[in-house]
Amino acid sequence: MVIYGIALLGICTLIGLIIGKFLGSLFGIDANVGGIGIAMFLLMYCSSSLNTKLKIGDVSEKGITFWSMIYIPIVVAMAAKQNVIGALDGGLMAIVAGIVVVVVSFLFIPIITNYKKDR
Repeated sequence: MVIYGIALLGICTLIGLIIGKFLGSLFGIDANVGGIGIAMFLLMYCSSSLNTKLKIGDVSEKGITFWSMIYIPIVVAMAAKQNVIGALDGGLMAIVAGIVVVVVSFLFIPIITNYKKDR
């Protein structure tokens, strides 16, 4: 059922946030250090181990798979929003640096593509 996917997601998120908060206090930072990333890895590990070690039903497996697949894009979107807000608060230099990095990345796409074709 989908509820198992939500439960697994919630447990992994809580464990990840606790570990991230602990890492932040360990490094002397008043922030969560990598808690969401830890939760993502934990969710991927738990999802794959549930499918191999425990025999769960098809409906439960589909619910867990759905929430595992939807979690990563949501976290990436949240992180991107925070980066944009941080860049706007950081001033003109942060915005210019972001634009330069994107332009250089787009310029290297044809170079990398041609390099792979030549090999």
